[in-house]
Amino acid sequence: MTTPAPIRVAVTGAAGQIGYASLFRLASGQIFGAHRPVILHLIEVPPVMAALDGIHMELDDCAFPTLAGVVKCDSDHLEEAFRDVNFVILVGSIPRKQGMERSDLIRINGPIFTNTGKAIQAAAAKDVRVVVVGNPCNTNCLIAMSHAPDVPRDRWFAMTRLDQNRAAAQLAQKSGRPVASVSNLAIWGNHSSTQYPDFVNAKIDEKPVTSVISDHAWLKGDFVSTVQQRGAAVIKARGASSAASAANAALDTVKSIITPTPAGDCFSAAVYSDGSYGIESGLVTGLPLSSDGRNWRVLPGFQIDDFSRSQIDKTVAELKQERDTVRDLLP
Repeated sequence: MTTPAPIRVAVTGAAGQIGYASLFRLASGQIFGAHRPVILHLIEVPPVMAALDGIHMELDDCAFPTLAGVVKCDSDHLEEAFRDVNFVILVGSIPRKQGMERSDLIRINGPIFTNTGKAIQAAAAKDVRVVVVGNPCNTNCLIAMSHAPDVPRDRWFAMTRLDQNRAAAQLAQKSGRPVASVSNLAIWGNHSSTQYPDFVNAKIDEKPVTSVISDHAWLKGDFVSTVQQRGAAVIKARGASSAASAANAALDTVKSIITPTPAGDCFSAAVYSDGSYGIESGLVTGLPLSSDGRNWRVLPGFQIDDFSRSQIDKTVAELKQERDTVRDLLP
């Protein structure tokens, strides 16, 4: 059998906890297949570059048959870092610190993603696809996308899969069913405390969640708020933000993009809105998606009741506010 050409995958913030938790699965063949060689482009800020040498050693020591090479670059040379890459996972960003408002974080990270978008446009492969993980990921994605106008907008994704996974776990636990029984679970809007985990259209064992879980007050109350506040709860419990679960969700996003979505199911990611479901076009917003393994589409036919509409409107309003905060960074 002819060995396919290697796929080049760039990861920013590669020495951080999320990056570190992602690299070995990317190198192992778990994401792109046991017969697809992978060349990893590891990108970090200059003060952290030395740590990449140790990570490179560990990758070598794993002896993954699918790892075809490692390229290490610092963030001062982004065009070199993104040269000919097919997938970009943008993890690196300034984390939110105590006392910092979300608007402060947006303004701090905005210039980072301006330069990133320009470098992706200048150097990445023609088929490049980009998954933004660093928060606030929806607006960071919008900024980077805006500075890479030649990269089609359907190649850009911000991560709401972590919210989907969190929501699926909560529904499984409440119903006493395995998490694999949960399907068609969409996340609408922003990857923030306003995002809406859509239980109305979700299913458990192919039955509507609302027929399996009779406690509708819990669905509208504790379920939604638990998913919305899960990131803060993790920080409070472990003293640091989600890392392994965020890495897992980023890789789930990649797999969902390149793998056909089962019939009757969806996956969640934030994409450039085309006006579907009454959401203003031009925002990067979480929507119910389906992929054929090459192209994705927004799934039609999701029921939007009054409760869902109020929740969606709230998170879209936040996205519009964030966009307005960085309007001077958008060409």
